[in-house]
Amino acid sequence: MTAATSAVTSPASPRHTVDLGDLRQRLLAHPIYAMVDSPERLRRFMEHHVFAVWDFQSLLVALQQKLTCTTLPWIPTPDREARRLVNEIVLDEQSDELPDGTHASHFELYLDCMRQAGADTGPVETLLTLLAAGIPLDRALDEARVPAAAATFVRTSFAIIASGSAHKIVAAFAYGREDVIPEMFRPLVVALAAHDPHSWERLRFYLERHIEADDEKHGPMCRRIVASLCGDDAGKWADASATARGSLEARLDLWDAMLPELDRGENASC
Repeated sequence: MTAATSAVTSPASPRHTVDLGDLRQRLLAHPIYAMVDSPERLRRFMEHHVFAVWDFQSLLVALQQKLTCTTLPWIPTPDREARRLVNEIVLDEQSDELPDGTHASHFELYLDCMRQAGADTGPVETLLTLLAAGIPLDRALDEARVPAAAATFVRTSFAIIASGSAHKIVAAFAYGREDVIPEMFRPLVVALAAHDPHSWERLRFYLERHIEADDEKHGPMCRRIVASLCGDDAGKWADASATARGSLEARLDLWDAMLPELDRGENASC
């Protein structure tokens, strides 16, 4: 591995790797983290990023449907290890324990963070209302007035889900989310600690929970599932690499599109 490329070797299949190119390094070096340095910029960031928080849960459910049995009658799925790992991730992501002893999904926690920060939750709540009413996703994204870049990001995730390919879905989840989130969020935690920590303490808790869970548990779990699903199939490893790169490219595109929005928000408050 060099500074310009990133190839993640499978512990189960050491001959195979997930080739990320330089995308992981580019994502971690993105200027957006340093720009989230004021309450107004934080609010603009959250109003776009919340849709990535939401579709993360959809990727997770797709993973659960592929690797565990969620239909009746129940039939044990063949990969016992993957079943266990996925169910552990679902428990943490959808029913995490909060500091006050209650439980919530990380998405619900993020909405609480947005409200505490004074960010606009209207578009994402409208999206959920439309989806609950049976409106198709594409139409709901338009009617809810989801920011264009965030809507494109969500559509990319759902295209991977629609592929129906378990190893592609796991690759997107593992390398586009769980593997990169800890390092991606650490600069934001540092920035929040330096600016009005009381107002942003709930968001810091959210970020720190993600860093802890993804770095120590979820990331390694997901990489093991990728290795298990791909085995010694070179074609599946190539699919996993392409899907992982596509997920990282989608995040880079989202971050790039958000940069002028952060400036716009800051200038509007001056």
